[in-house]
Amino acid sequence: MATRPIRRRRRRSIPIGRILLLGFFVVFVIVPLYWVFNTSIKPSSDYLAIPPVWFPDEPTIVHYTAALFTYRGLEGLINSIIISSAATVLSALFGTLMAYSLSRYNTGGQHLSFWVLSQRFLPPIAIILPIFLIYRSIGIYDTHLGMILAYTVFTLPVSVWMMFAYFRQMPRSMEEAALVDGCTRWRAFWTVAVPLAAPGIVAAAVFAFIACWTEFFFALLLTSKNAFTLPTVFRSFLSFQGAQYGEAAALSIVSLGPSIALGVLAQRHLVRGLTLGAVRG
Repeated sequence: MATRPIRRRRRRSIPIGRILLLGFFVVFVIVPLYWVFNTSIKPSSDYLAIPPVWFPDEPTIVHYTAALFTYRGLEGLINSIIISSAATVLSALFGTLMAYSLSRYNTGGQHLSFWVLSQRFLPPIAIILPIFLIYRSIGIYDTHLGMILAYTVFTLPVSVWMMFAYFRQMPRSMEEAALVDGCTRWRAFWTVAVPLAAPGIVAAAVFAFIACWTEFFFALLLTSKNAFTLPTVFRSFLSFQGAQYGEAAALSIVSLGPSIALGVLAQRHLVRGLTLGAVRG
């Protein structure tokens, strides 16, 4: 009889602990985002005010206009959308084809799939100089094409590995049934395997897009005036005279838009792709 109250207390304390942990996580994520948004709409005189200004009396959008037009943030945003979208499509397409070949035909033996993933272990600084020299020699330095190629190669190993795990746990019976009905291998791939693997493809594409959207090192060294991406614009806010906190915060809020929109649109496929891709049949 003495052990029952103890068990009841433990059962009651578990939900409270989870709620506290979830609340701490929400505060840990929401408060910095709110502070960035607050900084983007308050005047410069309120940056270092004591006590802190949690919401300005006279909100302003002057930082947004300066970040987008004076510091060429809008041009960097457009370049990032073009480059990241194109690289994501190519990475998802080639990653799906490579992963299907590795899982269904064992292309390259047992070690090729791990070799593809190991390419991400290579530090970018080890290959950036040869890429820079090649780009300068063939004339694609500071171009959208050069950045799309670099980002496609940069994200392809992760896309291949995610799709490889997804295709490997998919049953082959439906593809074999399509072959028996007269479909070619190529048609069975596009009409049967790809629709079944749609959640995994979406998950890989989302990760590829986020990697391209936030990448800084390649964009810093392979672009100059024409194809610069959004992350490289942030370096303009730091100078010997000080930092432009409002403009940096405003551009940070703007840069969150495409990633959040993509996550909301692909949420259903993303959750299913991450769940099923980690299970082997």
